Amino acid sequence: MSAPRKFTGGTLVLATHNKGKVEEFRVMLGNRITKLLSAAEVDLPEPEETGTTFLENATIKAVAGAKHSGLPCLADDSGLCVDALGGNPGLYSARWGGPKKDFVKAMNLVHERMGNTDNTAAAFVAVLVLAWPDGHTEHAEGRVEGDIVWPMRGEHGHGYDPIFMPKGETRTYAEMTMEEKNKYSHRGRALEALLKKAF
Repeated sequence: MSAPRKFTGGTLVLATHNKGKVEEFRVMLGNRITKLLSAAEVDLPEPEETGTTFLENATIKAVAGAKHSGLPCLADDSGLCVDALGGNPGLYSARWGGPKKDFVKAMNLVHERMGNTDNTAAAFVAVLVLAWPDGHTEHAEGRVEGDIVWPMRGEHGHGYDPIFMPKGETRTYAEMTMEEKNKYSHRGRALEALLKKAF
């Protein structure tokens, strides 16, 4: 085990082409970094995600991004885990939207496969990995329990946000502002844990 390492500021690459995620991280990281670059800005190729866990896939993306860019790279792997679907779509949350990552299609598929079940329990899980060009990594996990709602509700957010309502709330993620969602989102919780550990 190598000693824990801290990010010392400067430029950080975010290994995603998802503009919604880039904006979320920009807000959450605030003044802890000088500059946040998206995958598109550093021409980062998307590595094949061959892992069988969120941690493995996030590590693949972070390590590849750090090596390609020569800069520290932050990657996340996250998904919606629905109890009634045996934890699916889980690791394959983005793939349920097909090649175009059409999340309306993906949400309809979740609804269709859940059928008439009374079990609406679900959780959003996110694992963040921060990697340096020499291969060192730090990671953290965040999880939010909630329920699947139907029909879709809200205009904000991205991905499965319109059908996920966190415990203790009467609104879906997509009915919240970004700041409200970030207060207790799965990604926000993972980042909070990582900030304590590596920033």
